[in-house]
Amino acid sequence: MEHKLVAEGTNRTSRLQITTNKKGVIWFDQISLMPADTYRGHGFRTDLISMLLDLKPRFLRFPGGCFVEGEWLRNAFRWRESIGPWEERPGHFGDVWHYWTDDGLGYYEYLQLSEDLGAAPVWVFNNGISHHDEVDTAVIAPFVKDVLDSLEFAKGSANSTWGSVRAAMGHPEPFPLKYVAIGNEDCWKKHYRGNYLKFYNAIREAYPDIQMISNCDGSSRRLDHPADLFDFHVYTDSRTLFSMRNTFDRTSRDGPKAFVSEYAVWQHDAGKGSLLASLAEAAFLTGLERNSDIVQMASYAPLFVNSNDRKWNPDAIVFDTWQHYGTPSYWMQTLFRESSGAMVHPVAINSRYSGSLAASAITWQDSGNNSFLRVKIVNFGWHTVIVRISTIGLQASVNALGSTATVLTSGNVMDENSFSHPKKVVPVKRQLRNAAESMQVRLAPHSLTSFDLALAQSKLVTLAEKNDEYLRSEI
Repeated sequence: MEHKLVAEGTNRTSRLQITTNKKGVIWFDQISLMPADTYRGHGFRTDLISMLLDLKPRFLRFPGGCFVEGEWLRNAFRWRESIGPWEERPGHFGDVWHYWTDDGLGYYEYLQLSEDLGAAPVWVFNNGISHHDEVDTAVIAPFVKDVLDSLEFAKGSANSTWGSVRAAMGHPEPFPLKYVAIGNEDCWKKHYRGNYLKFYNAIREAYPDIQMISNCDGSSRRLDHPADLFDFHVYTDSRTLFSMRNTFDRTSRDGPKAFVSEYAVWQHDAGKGSLLASLAEAAFLTGLERNSDIVQMASYAPLFVNSNDRKWNPDAIVFDTWQHYGTPSYWMQTLFRESSGAMVHPVAINSRYSGSLAASAITWQDSGNNSFLRVKIVNFGWHTVIVRISTIGLQASVNALGSTATVLTSGNVMDENSFSHPKKVVPVKRQLRNAAESMQVRLAPHSLTSFDLALAQSKLVTLAEKNDEYLRSEI
């Protein structure tokens, strides 16, 4: 049964109540109150999707990490039970984060959202392993068959068994699913490698175009099994993450590329999203950008949190029933959104404060084909630092007209945004007055500064390879 409710006023604390004038027991299965106007009519709040679009995401990793595993396999995400008519989906208990989900946001909706965002879907599936139980490799075949069916649902023709189910849901054309992650944080588990190879070989045979992601970290030593990418997760304090800005400098270029699918500063340094956390993360990202020949994708995690049901801090975007805001970590990422497809340049820092500085440089073009040299510098220290930017190898001079400096900082390193002060810590842009100011810059203590220096010519001679697939996002 569907019914349209039309509000006659605004009440931010209103809620849906279903009552009866007769005494008795009534059983309800699925109940949902949805706004009439959602993004492209697909059920997502337009204000929250706009926050995603402003990050210019190139991929979407779903349906999560630990959510995929479950504390126990009986509570793991099951893609088959998350498709078809919403009211017929059984739902399941997400025992890792302790909430019931009706799976109205299911496998199909994630594929659809990726398409709506113009982002490549990255499907993370269960490989027969949860936090507390595992399927022996000898009997993993039904799980492998289940995943092959999920790929046919996404990529198969409308005449195929599972492709026809997708077509019946309103999407006859296949989804461009290119990436799959075989499990989540399972590398150390007893049956991971055995199970992994079963999935890898079956998928490679059926879908040779799909890129497969291993849970095992290949940043410091070569993997002992085949993979197209390896997954890298890091949650730590701000000082440690800042020190990890050179992590991938030493990674072998002969092995699979890295997918940094979960990174964040957390616990005491992060609060509910602090400036300090965002600066350490920015320093880490400069290292990923400089090593984008080996780091193919990166995403902050978690992406969203409902302020009425927090299970983890911090998160990039905070919302309740009617409002939202971005944490400093969200705003920090907006200064990296032009990195995808840009030209990466080597950077050398010569300063007595070099131990507290991190930097990266790219050249990129805006929608009007204007060329810019973007230099991002993190000052993680307590001192104001004055540096001079000099370039070698650019056949283009800096034009002060159109050059800008954007600074993310605040009065206290633990400052946060909130519903009452959503823009307390956000990037502030200003025009640079002349060429001298463009090349000699002042870095505020505990700040991220992004200089967009307009180039007088578009023809460049660079010292780096073009980075075609440096994907930037958030899940």
